[in-house]
Amino acid sequence: MRLLLAIFLPFTVFFTIGRPFAGILCLILQLTLIGWLPAALWAVYALSQYKTEKKIEEALSRR
Repeated sequence: MRLLLAIFLPFTVFFTIGRPFAGILCLILQLTLIGWLPAALWAVYALSQYKTEKKIEEALSRR
């Protein structure tokens, strides 16, 4: 679900992963038509990093 948000409404992903300042910057970037594609790519990248961090935290907490 977050991946679809990252593609269509990139700024919302940053709010769902707890990065509101990045979400505001992404919204400003997304407001320009040319900036929408970089904003979507940035959101997808940030989402993948978030998932990786969660997996690492989960693996360390199992110890």
